[in-house]
Amino acid sequence: MNGRLVRLAETARAPVAFTFDGEALTGLEGDTVLTAILLSRRGLRQAEFGPEPRAGFCLMGACQDCWIWQEDGPRLRACSTSLEAGMRLLSQAPQGWPESAA
Repeated sequence: MNGRLVRLAETARAPVAFTFDGEALTGLEGDTVLTAILLSRRGLRQAEFGPEPRAGFCLMGACQDCWIWQEDGPRLRACSTSLEAGMRLLSQAPQGWPESAA
């Protein structure tokens, strides 16, 4: 599957492995989580009010559109969180995660 973004520069940085919704993906050292995901996928999560995928909106931490979850529960903003090796990320809250905490 083609991603929404295409990397044109800084391709020599070290690779960083992570998973998103159980799929093994690779970003590069220094990427944000959002950048790393959108290099491989067309969207970050499903929209709440329609069938289209969401890919973030402001891309600078102001709009709240890029919240995703870590496999162990806590949410993070994909646009302002640095990618770290071994991250296990989800587009939806983990099973059993309280709605009030999301």
